[in-house]
Amino acid sequence: MNMEPSISAPVHSTDKVHESKDMDTISLSSSHCQAHDTPHIHKVGIPPKQNLLKEIKATVKETFFADDPLRPFKDQTGSKRFILVMQTIFPILEWGRSYNITKFRGDIIAGLTIASLCIPQDIAYAKLANLDPQYGLCKSPTVYFLHCIDLSCSSTCIYTCYCLKCLSDSSFVPPLIYALMGSSRDIAIGPVAVVSLLLGTLLQNEVDSKKEAETYRRLAFTATFFAGITQATLGFFRLGFLIDFLSHAAVVGFMGGAAITIALQQLKGLLGIQVFTKKTDIVSVLHSVFVSAHHGWNWQTIVIGLSFLAFLLFAKYIGKKNKKFFWVPAIAPLISVILSTFFVFITRADKQGVQIVKYIEKGINPSSVKEIYFSGQYLPKGFKIGVVAGMIGLTEAIAIGRTFASMKDYQLDGNKEMVALGTMNIVGSMTSCYVATGSFSRSAVNYMAGCQTAVSNIVMSFIVFLTLQFITPLFKYTPNAILAAIIISAVLGLVDFEAAILIWKIDKFDFIACIGAFFGVVFSSVEIGLLIAVAISFAKILLQVTRPRTAILGNLPGTTVYRNIQQYPGATKVQGVLIVRVDSAIYFSNSNYVKERILRWLVDEEEELKASYQPKIQFLIVEMSPVTDIDTSGIHALEELHKSLQKRDVQLILSNPGPVVINKLHESNFANTIGEDKIFLTVADAVASCCPKLATEV
Repeated sequence: MNMEPSISAPVHSTDKVHESKDMDTISLSSSHCQAHDTPHIHKVGIPPKQNLLKEIKATVKETFFADDPLRPFKDQTGSKRFILVMQTIFPILEWGRSYNITKFRGDIIAGLTIASLCIPQDIAYAKLANLDPQYGLCKSPTVYFLHCIDLSCSSTCIYTCYCLKCLSDSSFVPPLIYALMGSSRDIAIGPVAVVSLLLGTLLQNEVDSKKEAETYRRLAFTATFFAGITQATLGFFRLGFLIDFLSHAAVVGFMGGAAITIALQQLKGLLGIQVFTKKTDIVSVLHSVFVSAHHGWNWQTIVIGLSFLAFLLFAKYIGKKNKKFFWVPAIAPLISVILSTFFVFITRADKQGVQIVKYIEKGINPSSVKEIYFSGQYLPKGFKIGVVAGMIGLTEAIAIGRTFASMKDYQLDGNKEMVALGTMNIVGSMTSCYVATGSFSRSAVNYMAGCQTAVSNIVMSFIVFLTLQFITPLFKYTPNAILAAIIISAVLGLVDFEAAILIWKIDKFDFIACIGAFFGVVFSSVEIGLLIAVAISFAKILLQVTRPRTAILGNLPGTTVYRNIQQYPGATKVQGVLIVRVDSAIYFSNSNYVKERILRWLVDEEEELKASYQPKIQFLIVEMSPVTDIDTSGIHALEELHKSLQKRDVQLILSNPGPVVINKLHESNFANTIGEDKIFLTVADAVASCCPKLATEV
């Protein structure tokens, strides 16, 4: 059999002893074989002891500063460092130096395109508000944008106009802030349906929007403020890895469920129903729809809604079929609003029961700083809601940003993104805006329209500003049915069947998380779906940590390579030797399981050998290459394993423990307990040392 080239462990200044004659051949049973028969075997290197402070510093750096953000500041003058700090906070100062007319041409086309999509979408998202008519003429424009259900009378429609203003403001102020501080070139900022639904549901659980309208409004601003604080804090303290605890599968299921929920709620506007349930689960919504079928549907509304919904879906199909026509689905919502508004105006369909927006006040909303709760009983409620909404918005924005960054091959600084998103929501909460984040549909249009930088967001904001100042009264006769159609066509893209099928093929447990989050949202509520998504994600982490995989290894014929016998059926077991690989770090949470699982492997193997009258196991080799770390509980488990094996007259041998593990084995004196001559660099070395003794005993 050909042996592998020997691989030496890293040699450090304090390990000169490994370069001496002590590196000579060692054997588990050298007394039973000749020196020339023993292969050359290297000892496992012991890393030099590190200073505790240096070790803590290295751990903190790797955890929070893995990208070494301070590297550009090294060996720089004070003025240069100040410039770098400003460029870090405001990336526009860096890429703005190379900005030119060619890039501006691409940005202005992209900005105009996403503005044409943004304006009707923002108007449509006002349909997610739920307000009592008596609060229609409140003291100042508000953010009642979250649960729109009752839009049957003129006073309620005035509510809607305030909603529209706040939604439009959310596409005016936040994009400007993001353009200054964001690092993504492609994200289009604004309100998104899922965050709107989530925020509205959580707010409605705390405050009745009809009985306590002012409190509801102030709580919405407070939640937006704390959403921004949460996002900025995560970025500033470089804690962005926390959002990764919500798995991709859970996000896919949650988004899909939220999309179905939002679409079902739009049946009210699409069918012209006036009395509708306030619940969001599918059973309640469908019950409300069918109960009102005999007397509550308006056929004129249905014709308008379904006609333009078909037009919007066809436009999306054209854009998806041919990328050259990306502008078709982008401009389709605005065309739908214009045509439907004109149609209702000339036919006066509003007189026939077709519900319309009626009136939208011009101008930008005033400051809302005094509206935010900084004390009192609603402060913790606003904080709780803001944290949840902020995390969901952050997860969506980062995912979108990374997707387009990889498509254009540039790096996205996740922590900068969090600070930028947080800052824009903090400022937004003070300017009558609610939680804004990256919109996938707008970002996709922005990308396909040829955007070059975040200037496209500035162009979009400028167009929104002009709309607020001069054009909003023209939307007076816009039918609510077209707004429902726009929302439905927008959210259907969030139901990703292909991703769900792929998740099923790759990981069944991930699929459980996906489908659990989906059904939780659809059949219960948004918060229940989110809770299920988080719970299943954490359950998967706990399961993987507490029940790590182990495997029996065998030798690939003609090599010194040892692999999992389930993956390689041709791999052969070594007579009298059981080789077990542990595929995880050994901690207090799994140490007892690892010990018991190894002993079960041994018992199963001995029963098979006894049944076939083969020699019993004399050596148990634990392959520790995947074991990245071990704690005191893990050491204790190995000690108990060693004692159990001694009673069975089986020798414990370790193979290739990493630097952290071997250091702890020596510090705990476990290496001396089993004998340093029973710790090998490779499985092949361990087997080669076992075989001579086996040959003399069998």
